[in-house]
Amino acid sequence: MSRFEYAPAPESRAIADIKSSYGLFVNGAFVEATAGKSFKTVSPASEEVLAEVAEAGPADIDKAVRAARKAFDKVWGPMAGRDRAKYLFRIARLIQERSRELAVLESLDNGKPIRESRDVDLPLVAAHFFYYAGWADKLEYAGAGQNPRPIGVAGQVIPWNFPLLMLAWKIAPALAAGNTVVLKPAETTPLTALAFAEICQQADLPPGVVNIVTGAGRTGQALVEHEGVDKVAFTGSTAVGRAIAKSVAGTQKKVTLELGGKAANIVFEDAPIDQTVEGIVNGIFFNQGHVCCAGSRLLVQESVYDEVLARLKRRMGTLRVGDPLDKNTDVGAINSPQQLAKIRELSQVGEDEGAERWSPECELPQQGYWFPPTVFTGVSQAHRIAREEIFGPVLSVLTFRTPQEAVEKANNTPFGLSAGVWTDKGSRILWMANQLRAGVVWANTFNRFDPASPFGGYKESGYGREGGRHGLEAYLAQ
Repeated sequence: MSRFEYAPAPESRAIADIKSSYGLFVNGAFVEATAGKSFKTVSPASEEVLAEVAEAGPADIDKAVRAARKAFDKVWGPMAGRDRAKYLFRIARLIQERSRELAVLESLDNGKPIRESRDVDLPLVAAHFFYYAGWADKLEYAGAGQNPRPIGVAGQVIPWNFPLLMLAWKIAPALAAGNTVVLKPAETTPLTALAFAEICQQADLPPGVVNIVTGAGRTGQALVEHEGVDKVAFTGSTAVGRAIAKSVAGTQKKVTLELGGKAANIVFEDAPIDQTVEGIVNGIFFNQGHVCCAGSRLLVQESVYDEVLARLKRRMGTLRVGDPLDKNTDVGAINSPQQLAKIRELSQVGEDEGAERWSPECELPQQGYWFPPTVFTGVSQAHRIAREEIFGPVLSVLTFRTPQEAVEKANNTPFGLSAGVWTDKGSRILWMANQLRAGVVWANTFNRFDPASPFGGYKESGYGREGGRHGLEAYLAQ
């Protein structure tokens, strides 16, 4: 896609030791699925089968939950916080030691560029375990009363867009608070979760504290609905989040849901344009747009619309789409054929509704699942591409005249996960942050994360927070 020539700089995949088959991780050991079923995990960049992975059924879920309950009652729950912290620190250090291997594994299984998995995901994964290790013996300061206590067994279901990072977001606070875990990774990206199970073994984590069960939607449903689960944590689509909320209604289970988004990235006329364009690109093309808080709606003040759009298109022309393991790659592969079909469908709808579609010249690889960085102009708030989450590298551009109009357009969505504000005026940033109905508002940046900062949304973007002290509250009994 770029006008410049680059020599390929591929990361070696030899460092990632991928086994031909994987079992379930239950009670500290890898075991076969009871029914003997399995599924294939495929590299989205090449359609190569990476491994055969066991599919957990209800009997396997029951074994995992029982193992987690025993570990909670006998070992992890009664353990002193300072001793739990030692395990979390050990896990964090092992993640750092194996970070190159884990980054390669993540890019192979997920399709994201290696420089993102290496420079963004893995440092944050380790940072979350380090951060919550520090909380493990200070729970009385976490806001859950004078005598905070763990809830019990946490059933956790994570998505495919940030497989290892979402695992860290879920497991680190749960363990720090004294809970045990049964986690189900997404069926298209199970490999780094299974590598994490090996890290738990390396760290000598007591058996049953962390259990990894692999499978598709029915596996996740069986975990969420298991009567032995005390806390449910889910990150994924709004539709599945609604189903989970209904299934646990009337029970004593605590629930946190981190769901979809349709974030507004708002550019005022006094914004630093070059910096803003970089933020726009990072906001929507990072991780191929597979980000729940992606800045997929660009709101530009009319007076700078032409300049912003011209510079944005010029910048998009330098993005490189291709091999996720190549260190030059900016945009990797779409995670699955199902997701690619959804992106194509909604993009076609955008054209059918009259929006103007533009992508830079781009030669996509013949093998794998690919979609070029795309921008739509002439978009109105009534267009589906401005209302529905596309979850791909597709940007819709709208305009506004006044700050109040920007707020009204930004809040005109069923979602409320994040937003970005680009302006030179600090007072305007504070005003906008108070007006925007979004859980996270970034100022003159986008997609910035820190384990000490809570993350979560409003409305159809879910409820509860992950990260920071707030992330601990969800795993402590009030």
